[in-house]
Amino acid sequence: MMVAAASEGVIVGRVALAAVLGYLIGVERELRGKPAGERTFALVTLGSAAFTAAGVQHFPQADRIVQGIVTGIGFLGAGLIFRSAVSVHGLTTAASVWSAAAVGVLVGLGDLFVGSTVAVLVLLVLEIEHVPFVGRFLIVSDKRQEPPSPEDQPPER
Repeated sequence: MMVAAASEGVIVGRVALAAVLGYLIGVERELRGKPAGERTFALVTLGSAAFTAAGVQHFPQADRIVQGIVTGIGFLGAGLIFRSAVSVHGLTTAASVWSAAAVGVLVGLGDLFVGSTVAVLVLLVLEIEHVPFVGRFLIVSDKRQEPPSPEDQPPER
């Protein structure tokens, strides 16, 4: 992957755009009361863009930088997933953080249109069930079957 060298101003602009896109994704997560919000998403996209831009600018094998970002964000996302005896929480937020890192990588590489489009698609996926008309036709995750209560259990013999 050969990318032309960019000036410092261009790199700062890319990192700033990535931070704004991450912040917008984080606003959605924050409004939904999720554990990761604006600052987390902005920092993930900002960091991903900065590492990617620096990797492309200064290292011959920038693909290893991207591999490191994907692995590191995977660990961060794993920390957002909580499992209880009956359910798992945080999968969507973890996947959102992973997707936000992809936005940062794309913008850091200079693919501003693709990175911005991916950010819009992430927001669309996160918000689609909350759109009044569309939400009626989707299976809403809140309607999952709850575990039986102790009163519903048959008596032991």
